[in-house]
Amino acid sequence: MAVNLSEITSLAMLADARVLSGKAHLEQKQVEWVSVIETPVENFVRQHEFVLSTGVGLGNDSDALLRFVQDVYESGASALALATGRHLYDIPKRVISFAEQRDFVLIEMTWEIRFSDVIHSCMEKINHYQQEELKRSEEVQQRLLEMVLQGGSCSDIARYVHKHLGSPVLITDLLGRVKGKAGCTTEHVTHWQRHCECHVTVVHDGNLHPLHKKMEKIVIGDTPGLLMRIQSAGKEQGQMVIFSVNHPNNLDTNLLEHATTAAALSFLKDSAIEETEMRLKDDFILSLANGEFVSKERLLSRGKLLGYNLTLPYVCVVGELDNLEELFRKNKEGFASYQHWFESMIYYVSEEILVAGETIQKRILTTVQESKLLIFLETTPGTNELVNQYLDLLERRLSRLLPGVLLTWGIGQHGDGVIVFEESYSKACVALELGRKQKGAGSRIDYEDTKINRLLQRLSYDKDVQEVTMSTITPLVDYDEKRKMDLIGTFTAYHLNNGNVSQTARKLNLHRQSLLYRLRKIESLTRLSLMNPDDVFLLDLSIKIWSVGLRDSDVLKEGRF
Repeated sequence: MAVNLSEITSLAMLADARVLSGKAHLEQKQVEWVSVIETPVENFVRQHEFVLSTGVGLGNDSDALLRFVQDVYESGASALALATGRHLYDIPKRVISFAEQRDFVLIEMTWEIRFSDVIHSCMEKINHYQQEELKRSEEVQQRLLEMVLQGGSCSDIARYVHKHLGSPVLITDLLGRVKGKAGCTTEHVTHWQRHCECHVTVVHDGNLHPLHKKMEKIVIGDTPGLLMRIQSAGKEQGQMVIFSVNHPNNLDTNLLEHATTAAALSFLKDSAIEETEMRLKDDFILSLANGEFVSKERLLSRGKLLGYNLTLPYVCVVGELDNLEELFRKNKEGFASYQHWFESMIYYVSEEILVAGETIQKRILTTVQESKLLIFLETTPGTNELVNQYLDLLERRLSRLLPGVLLTWGIGQHGDGVIVFEESYSKACVALELGRKQKGAGSRIDYEDTKINRLLQRLSYDKDVQEVTMSTITPLVDYDEKRKMDLIGTFTAYHLNNGNVSQTARKLNLHRQSLLYRLRKIESLTRLSLMNPDDVFLLDLSIKIWSVGLRDSDVLKEGRF
């Protein structure tokens, strides 16, 4: 609430003053300031100001007086009171007519009334109202903060605002998801969701009240309203939407400001709870994967407290985001650093992992450590169709979030049963490692498909096998590093094509003579004959053991073989 002109004109000292125009609007016109002004007006008059003037220099010039009244009206003043009897003896009818046509309040007061007395009385009344308004504002602020501190939710805040304003209220997060509402119909929520999906032009409110600068006029569906940003520590948390409100008064504006502050506190409280819960869940899932629980009973008990049903069969899937730094270089606009971008992306990746699980109606246990994704997916033992369906869906969703993202997956063994988290995780890690070595980044390998590679990797641990393998392949490795000819790739293609030179040349896009030169070079470096089946077997086995187990090992780096 604020002082209105009806209260000002009711002051005892203005008992003899005459309201010449706008009398029907005295109660609607607010007064926030009082000033004395003479010509020129320029920008010295503010909105909602009660202006006093003697009209000095205007008594004999009705045109100048009309321009003066017009300037005061256009400044946004609530009223103009002209003192007559010294410089101004009467107010022309055309001046009064101008004011009446525009519902502008024009007042005639006698010269004997001192302006200082009027200003003192007006400011006394304005200050009284401001103190009352401040008191009510503090009460609202205290009530809302107590509400949040006592466990209240965003819906409680929305109900409080709805009760005082009578308008439907929505409180949403940054993605437009409803966190609290009051007085809203299904239609309101539907219109809001459509509003979030498309670009809507926002009209900024031009009111001079400082808090109005944080408001935006919006139209949702066919309903006008206000949108206020919910912020804390300079970071936007969400928004509050009030339907069917165009011009809130100061008290309503203060209520909305305190409500957004309370909502920001509620968001921070929920965020802290979520972060704590996520930390507990992350630690629990890592403990599952590492087999750190000493008893099945304790494991099931802890899982139940966190909302997990561990009596169902799960298969582990381990993923790696392989090209994040490259994606950051393409999409770094708006982010202060790679770490800032990475944390934001990982948050949304975690959300997509859970949403994909909800879509196929399967439970998910997940944690993200750096760029590695650890997922336990509820499954049906003995089939990998569900896992591939889930990963196909997840990759489609992640490709929209991070266009061009490269994902490498390792899938644990199906049919292991219940409470086999450590075994399934171990197998998924083996599949990821061997799949990357065999097929490179962006591959998807099931543990069941790594039998040969696991056998080769196991062979690579034997010192005698290491010695034979490295003595056979080192000349080719050294030559490829110096000449960039890829003799190892050449032999692999030649062997896959059953020694057919023409087919191999076409496969490698080489001239036949170039291929023959490479094959002779392989024979001269290894001292093996490609016409001898035993030599071909030895070279093929050595390359496979090297690629699976020794390529990046210390054996090669230190030259031990």
